[in-house]
Amino acid sequence: MMSRVQKGMIAGLAATIAVSVLEAANLFFGPWAASFPRLLSVMLQMPDLLAAGWVAHLLVGAFVLGPLFGVLCPRLPTDTPESKGILFAVGAFIVMGLTVAPAVGMLGGRPVGIFFMQAGFGTLAWMIASHAIYGIVLGSVYGRLVERARRAHTPNGAPAH
Repeated sequence: MMSRVQKGMIAGLAATIAVSVLEAANLFFGPWAASFPRLLSVMLQMPDLLAAGWVAHLLVGAFVLGPLFGVLCPRLPTDTPESKGILFAVGAFIVMGLTVAPAVGMLGGRPVGIFFMQAGFGTLAWMIASHAIYGIVLGSVYGRLVERARRAHTPNGAPAH
């Protein structure tokens, strides 16, 4: 039986992969906005090492946010796993945008500012949209894992409690 943390980690990995596809498209066909891995590499003080941003993106999405969602999901105030995921992911972006980004980030020698605003409004919109997509996938995968576990532990014909 998987714990909520393990389910969250699997869901976080799936959501991170989904958003990574969007970020890769942004990098190769755009860029429409500053990519999250690029901003992470800047925040890590390694602006010329995009791989550091990709690694941080994967680690945080799968091994920090995913398990945290697994713990918090039952306590979030919405009805569906997907809406819980959106609320969680956009909330995580708000916390990061108000605390971590202004504290550590520099973009072209200037602070990235609150919500990465030095990178432009397009980047802010991209970050909100990509975090919402991360949340939808996170909640959907987590919800399916919970439902699968619930079905596996409910005897045939017995009402679920």
